[in-house]
Amino acid sequence: MERMKSITILIADDEAEISDLIELHLEKEGYRCIKVSNGLEAVSVVQTHSVDLAILDIMMPKMNGYDATRQIRAQHHLPIIFLSAKATDLDKITGLVNGADDYMTKPFNPMELVARVNAQLRRSTQLNQPATANKSVLEAGGLIIYPEQRTVSLYGETIEITPKEFDILYLLASHPKKVFSAENIFQQVWGDAYYEGSNTVMVHIRTLRKKLGEDIHKNKLIKTVWGVGYTFNG
Repeated sequence: MERMKSITILIADDEAEISDLIELHLEKEGYRCIKVSNGLEAVSVVQTHSVDLAILDIMMPKMNGYDATRQIRAQHHLPIIFLSAKATDLDKITGLVNGADDYMTKPFNPMELVARVNAQLRRSTQLNQPATANKSVLEAGGLIIYPEQRTVSLYGETIEITPKEFDILYLLASHPKKVFSAENIFQQVWGDAYYEGSNTVMVHIRTLRKKLGEDIHKNKLIKTVWGVGYTFNG
């Protein structure tokens, strides 16, 4: 299907052969690509161009992918996919915790990467539809969720959470006491088929709980229903 040329994808990798391969396959889909070779350039491009999605290597010169993601996330909500040779489960979890929406390991299948790019862009488009602004502000136990601004505050202090963490929290808080399975959360938040999504959801729930200070306040806003899934307990 022909894509609009206005969709711009940032590719940040210090291996030119990999960047060229990704660009080749994405341009076949009709996307416009901007290629850089380090994290500093990646941050600069996002600040000066209209970028719809970023594909970042982790081990890059001048600034690594983790630090680049943190700087990008401070002002922008575009989807970010890590593409890295770091392939252990801990590496993947670290990538997701540091703000990535998806994580692929090298060597990779270019067509799978394209499919994941398409899925992330579909999800991003849905979230930015005008209807999003009509969602209600949610309040529970000192927690306030602002869907239009996509921000969260707890006891008057803003909580820094990633886009996916926000989506999970809003989904659960919008349906208090309803139990969502990991599969259902993955399908609704990631907008894609459920593939190895259980650990991904678990990691995001774990980091979300930590940011909400559940160990300190003992409020347990997100409750685990063992063998079933998760529910909002506000």
